[in-house]
Amino acid sequence: MPRVQHTLLKSKIHRATLTGVEPDYEGSITLDRALMQRAGILPFEQVHVLNLNNAARLVTYAIEAPAGSGTVMLNGPAARLGLPGDLVVILTYAQLTDAELRTHKPTIILVDAKNRPRRPR
Repeated sequence: MPRVQHTLLKSKIHRATLTGVEPDYEGSITLDRALMQRAGILPFEQVHVLNLNNAARLVTYAIEAPAGSGTVMLNGPAARLGLPGDLVVILTYAQLTDAELRTHKPTIILVDAKNRPRRPR
């Protein structure tokens, strides 16, 4: 029998604020290294970015900015899909088997206006 895989949310950075856009870069989204680590996002990992201000949705990959910088910056063609100050949701997904589904819990990071993780309520 074939091994069934399910695509589920792996991690989410919720309501991050775009700090900049760089259209002349090759492409990607630049994220604060500490925020990436907390969310379990690896350098060059595929991410989905949802812009809450204009409903744009894009798929790209993450690259690191210095830890503690608060950087969330769209690069290359993606830079045309947002403006500094826009709120975004950054998602990653994982392929899981039926057995893995039983214990899977996505990592959800809520951030403040400076892209610092907020304490859980």
